[in-house]
Amino acid sequence: MTDRSLAEWLDLLESRHPSEIELGLHRVNEVWQRLQAAHGLKQHKAPLAITVAGTNGKGSCLACMQALLLEQGYSVGLFTSPHFMRYNERICLNGDPVADSSIVSAFEQIEMQCQGISLTYFEFGTLAALLIFYQTRPDIMLLEVGLGGRLDAINIIDADVAVLTSIALDHQEWLGDTREQIAREKLGIARRDRPLIIGEQDHPSGFKQMVAETGAKALYAGIDFAHTEGDPFTAQLVSTSGLLQIEALQQSSLLAINKTLALQALYAAGLSLDTDLSRDALNRVVLMGRRQRLNYKGLEIILDVAHNPAAARALAEYLHNEEGPFLAVASVLGDKDWSGIVAEMSSVIEHWHIAEISDSSRASKGQYLLELLYNSSHSGDLYESIQQAFLEAVNGATESHKVVVFGSFHTVALVLDLILAEVNSE
Repeated sequence: MTDRSLAEWLDLLESRHPSEIELGLHRVNEVWQRLQAAHGLKQHKAPLAITVAGTNGKGSCLACMQALLLEQGYSVGLFTSPHFMRYNERICLNGDPVADSSIVSAFEQIEMQCQGISLTYFEFGTLAALLIFYQTRPDIMLLEVGLGGRLDAINIIDADVAVLTSIALDHQEWLGDTREQIAREKLGIARRDRPLIIGEQDHPSGFKQMVAETGAKALYAGIDFAHTEGDPFTAQLVSTSGLLQIEALQQSSLLAINKTLALQALYAAGLSLDTDLSRDALNRVVLMGRRQRLNYKGLEIILDVAHNPAAARALAEYLHNEEGPFLAVASVLGDKDWSGIVAEMSSVIEHWHIAEISDSSRASKGQYLLELLYNSSHSGDLYESIQQAFLEAVNGATESHKVVVFGSFHTVALVLDLILAEVNSE
């Protein structure tokens, strides 16, 4: 066995498989079956599993569930993607990223079982998370679907509860060009006779029939459970003992629907939750890169990973309630609807600072980003890097301006890294 560091493993995995994304369960499931046999994982009861799919809101829902569970004393494994600063953020135990050594050990065990099967970077990471969780055996594991649902690597797990947060156009190259096609792919995580918690309330054509075909026990937001409008709000939920309400919940930086989904999913799993502890947990929870606020050189910076028109629309609605004006620092990957994002954000942005994402081969070309802005009659400038775009936005801002960074995890991470590096050097 070679003695590779985590960084060396990640470099190897990024370059090894012929494609970054290859949907399908056969390869990853075969290796997972081998891992379970080699390490006796089927001899013990698996952790209760909750799987979360959706175009937007997955990370927020998962963060809320983790906060709720930890506040109540449960042990929790959490798998999410992508990461901001360190790969370890993708695999957490009881709120903390696992150590390099744990991930390296998992990678080594997976490698021994591949035996000629080629796995993508994401598939290797998914198996590492599952292996770590099955070996450490937390009470509950929370699993984020990476892309779609039906053919995503996470779907090798028969989840006890499935959550579908939202349905919007994104990743059409893999999931289809209509909301109906995308809904069908995402509903692939549902399991017959097990709870399916649905947050999307603008159902695409034929949606309820698609849900019925899964055989899952569906609970619909706005029908079976709900939340009131305003801030604070009340979550109205279905539990094993009947209907219940949790009042005085704050919107904060996370949407009320995602906090309500988290509660409903845990109640559907049959878990016992103390109302006061639940309220405290949800009123404190924050999530990096989701309407995250920082102060930099006396300016308020708002960071949000909105990377499709639906998420951009929600961000714009949020900013409409704020005092501006707003300067944008934005960039997207090549498979994203830049035109749609610009259209949704244009009503709140005074000037755009854009650049090509430097740490992804899938980045949209900077000149394309700029030309679309100009063709849409918006004011913007193109810079050599996200970091330069951000610094120029800050330098050109007045005291009344706020800088909004969005468009991709990569965009937000590059700015976060710059800010934190400067803070740590002081």
